[in-house]
Amino acid sequence: MNARLLIVEDEVVTRQTLTRLFQQEDYEVFDAADGLQMENIMRQERIDVVIMDVNLPGKNGLELAESLRERDNIGLIFLTGRDSEDDRLLALELGADDYLIKPYNPKELTIRVRNLCRRIEASRNSNPVETDSVQFHFHGWCLNSDSRCLYSPDNQMFRLPKSEYRALELFLNNAGRILDRETLVKRMLDRELRPNDRTVDVAIRRIRRHFESHPETPNLITTIHGEGYRFIGEVTQEAQ
Repeated sequence: MNARLLIVEDEVVTRQTLTRLFQQEDYEVFDAADGLQMENIMRQERIDVVIMDVNLPGKNGLELAESLRERDNIGLIFLTGRDSEDDRLLALELGADDYLIKPYNPKELTIRVRNLCRRIEASRNSNPVETDSVQFHFHGWCLNSDSRCLYSPDNQMFRLPKSEYRALELFLNNAGRILDRETLVKRMLDRELRPNDRTVDVAIRRIRRHFESHPETPNLITTIHGEGYRFIGEVTQEAQ
């Protein structure tokens, strides 16, 4: 089955141009002008990759990315005229797989989408059946592998996006070991580390924020300069 793309772009000509571009590449393409249309389509259709502008009427693309983070195995590429470093880093922090600036090179865009679709398909095929649920316990915290929920010592629940869950699970299975960025990004996103790639750093920052909210556990993930990161807490596992 061909991959299914959703173009979210309020500018009509750009939206039509992108739709034609990917239809010519044999993708099944849906399009939306804003977040409401996007959500309506995603409730009815299986979507593999969303290509979205940042500047949209109503909720902008960065706000909409929050809802996409909760969905499994959906790729997100921002294609936008907003070229500030702050916007790019925020998009990556919100779980985007890529961030391209307009005007764009159509060939480059199609290559990036094709590579992302391959990674998503490989990820789905690598986990075709559900595994037994495991709970990780550490310093009053609990991570549930079935729900991807992180519970604080005072029982607050945080549902982690898949990339952050995978990173934290890797730390908990390798407590005390240094994990480099290459290993982490491969586990998180099923791809290789790119030059100047900040994806790992922003994911670690988001995970750390949970622990830093409790004075007893502010430094569970430490930075080992020039090497990577290390989880320094004590961990136990409980099969469910």
